[in-house]
Amino acid sequence: MRQVLIYPGEDGYWVAECPSLPGCISQGKTAECGLNDFNDKLFNSRKH
Repeated sequence: MRQVLIYPGEDGYWVAECPSLPGCISQGKTAECGLNDFNDKLFNSRKH
């Protein structure tokens, strides 16, 4: 299982990243949006 960190970014957006997967990072206007976008990108990357 991997750990996902969610924290407020410097630009006011929320950042979601997985430190054990380099480059696996996303952001959104809310923490929920950032995490949803992160999950979508991760799921889509595994389909290819």
